[in-house]
Amino acid sequence: MNELYDIIIIGGGPAGLTAGLYASRARMNTLLLRSLSVMGQATMTDMIENYPGIERTGGFELINAIEKQAKAFGSNRLDETVTKISAVEEKGAPVWRIETDSGTHKALSVIVASGARPRKLEVPGEDKFSGMGVSYCATCDGALFRDKDIVVVGGGDAAIEEAMFLARLVKKITVIHRRDRLRAAKILQERVFACENTVFEWDSVVEEIAGTDRVEKVVVRNLKTSELKDLPRDGVFIFIGWEPNTGFLKGVLQLDKSGRITVDESMRTGQKGVFACGDCCKRPLHQVVTACGDGAVAAHSARQYVEELKGVAYK
Repeated sequence: MNELYDIIIIGGGPAGLTAGLYASRARMNTLLLRSLSVMGQATMTDMIENYPGIERTGGFELINAIEKQAKAFGSNRLDETVTKISAVEEKGAPVWRIETDSGTHKALSVIVASGARPRKLEVPGEDKFSGMGVSYCATCDGALFRDKDIVVVGGGDAAIEEAMFLARLVKKITVIHRRDRLRAAKILQERVFACENTVFEWDSVVEEIAGTDRVEKVVVRNLKTSELKDLPRDGVFIFIGWEPNTGFLKGVLQLDKSGRITVDESMRTGQKGVFACGDCCKRPLHQVVTACGDGAVAAHSARQYVEELKGVAYK
């Protein structure tokens, strides 16, 4: 662990893997750190059909393909969770110290691609029944609810995509959304409205998730009438957005009010030698294709920084 890397990449999703691919092709001494405790958004997605050049693929399949490609160019990976990064100086040169749950690594530059995690409802019963009827991943847990009655909470692309996946497995789905219309892409709306076993509770929010040993019902409140309704259900799938995995960066990088990293067009942060890409960043659109683009730019910028630091930049 005393090796000094050119670039350390934090995160193993599309952004981090693409950064690793580009950095390795540039023959940078690169290490990618992936946390096994954090499941990326792409791997939780059953179907991806808007990645250019690939008509349709699963999230796991796409991630595995990118990782295989990165490895072919020499990208190294360790399964460790980063807990802290800090700037130090060695022999008059700036170095970044990366602390993980397994040890410490050092690099001339860092690319943060730590992604995001599912946002919680923060209602009674949610934590109690997590893994016992409450889920944030249809691909992971959908088969457990075959022929059951469930609810899906949310109205964006992720919620509707996951609802359509679940519709193939469960008996009935109730989509609960706080507005009177969906936010998801029109083509997804057309598809979900065509699902015969899917109904909607509009202008409504979940007040409580209840049961004994497992989820047995969901208490729903109508925002217009304040009426409370008990929905007997076997499971709750929650897709109401994502929160960036940036807690370990507080006090080190500039974060916006949602916790996302502020970057410029070159993926540079406010700290020299630290770059960021993907869903942990403040961006107008968070998709697999934009994460990959961010990762390529971040690797390019990190390479330029390292070469300038070493005095070998091509000018």
